[in-house]
Amino acid sequence: MSFDLHPPTATEVPILISAPHCGVAFPNELKDQYRPDLIAAPDDTDWFVHRLYDFAPAMGMTLVAAKYSRWVIDLNRHPESKPLYADGRIITGLCPTTTFLGEPLYADGRVEIDAAEINRRVEKYYAPYHQELASQLSRLHNKFGKALLWDCHSIRQFVPTIQSGQFPDLILGDADESSASSELIGVVLETLSGSGYEVSHNHPFKGGYITRHFGQPATGIHAFQLEMTKVNYMDDAQRIYDDVRANRMRNLLQQVFHRLVAALA
Repeated sequence: MSFDLHPPTATEVPILISAPHCGVAFPNELKDQYRPDLIAAPDDTDWFVHRLYDFAPAMGMTLVAAKYSRWVIDLNRHPESKPLYADGRIITGLCPTTTFLGEPLYADGRVEIDAAEINRRVEKYYAPYHQELASQLSRLHNKFGKALLWDCHSIRQFVPTIQSGQFPDLILGDADESSASSELIGVVLETLSGSGYEVSHNHPFKGGYITRHFGQPATGIHAFQLEMTKVNYMDDAQRIYDDVRANRMRNLLQQVFHRLVAALA
């Protein structure tokens, strides 16, 4: 299994939580191909995001969390590796060969992965995750008549290959307001904006493939991506989980979900 599934432990609500970039594992058949200094602590990981959201089952939500590193395959990229942005930022592919800072990932310095290997990884690691999201959303939609997917991410405060300046604390992505209803977007933005954190909407991230693909509000399935800078739940070096910062963020996230549940009802 390429992901961990955490089902609800309380009365179920129509919200599914996805954490596609929290994985740090490397399959045995690939591990020796990477630079060992990099995979010891894969820096492009959304560190501890699944821990930050581990309250989800107790709120009636299912949590799906990736096991493998995004350096194996990026679960939030288009399956044909079509770019999601065209503004000059560095965009790592479906099966990346460099870090976000441009460092080569593989010991042999390869700059591309051949098509047969990409297809193998899609079948073995990518497809099962997306099939699980689709299955869970379909089940929730059938049960409640609607469903919401929340795709959770984090990023360093500074990634100069993406943006020259510091990222805001929280970036809500809804594919330029196309992946969720205006009512739900309003609920989330109102809650986040009153939190004391710096909030941005669809800039510099609109939501990745997961948000854009699954968010179909006309059919009753809504999707959001929330990107946050890691210092909001980690230490200043963005290496260690910080309980004080994390608990403040967890409280805000729980407020968001309580209001979303009410709005969906």
